[in-house]
Amino acid sequence: MRSSLLLSFLPGLVQCTRLHIFAQNTNALATASILPSSTTASLTTTGHVLHAHLNIDNVFDFGNVSTGSYLLDVHAHTHVFAPLRVDVHQVAAQSEDPEVEVWGTFRGNEWGNKGEKIEVRRLNEKAKGRQDVWGFAVNAVGKKGYLIERQGFSPLAILKSPMILIALGSLAIVFGMPYLMDNMDPELRAEFEERQKSNPLAGGQAANPLQDFDPAAWLAGNSGTKRESSGSRKNQAVERGVTR
Repeated sequence: MRSSLLLSFLPGLVQCTRLHIFAQNTNALATASILPSSTTASLTTTGHVLHAHLNIDNVFDFGNVSTGSYLLDVHAHTHVFAPLRVDVHQVAAQSEDPEVEVWGTFRGNEWGNKGEKIEVRRLNEKAKGRQDVWGFAVNAVGKKGYLIERQGFSPLAILKSPMILIALGSLAIVFGMPYLMDNMDPELRAEFEERQKSNPLAGGQAANPLQDFDPAAWLAGNSGTKRESSGSRKNQAVERGVTR
């Protein structure tokens, strides 16, 4: 009875597929040899997950992968890999249809939304009773960064500062205005000097009348200025001297 049960499971085991997945050399990953030994890959389907470690040949070896649709993820501490959709089909012995198909996939989208198709190769000869071995490559899309590099000293960064730009503009005006004044047309220069005389900042306008305002005289009821109040005080002193 037990032997018959075991024999009934043998055809299912023979029909399982073996996958060899290797990391392809890209700009982000010069060679798979630099990947840490803790790098793993996982094939995830409904209610089932397969795991494989990176072996000495830099290959993820998945044995006995049954028919189904899987999500392939590569987990590494140093690099980020693009996820893939792996479909394993059950084909007849005489059929020439591919048993394994792989596409790019996108997280957060529908499972039927497939990306670019990945080339899959048969790594052994097709024979009856022999487990088929298929291989394809995964691509690293970038490196993981855990630390923020401190920016070094750069003279260009100093020149980009707003305060430095304002100071450079002021220096250009200070040293450039005399040169412009010397090369200015005489009539235009005379007109410019005339306008400068009437400019309040240049001292051409009369003094501010508030400068002569005497708050003490205003509080005493005298609306005169400081000069008028001081003159009236002197006159009062003189009159007092005369009366005495």
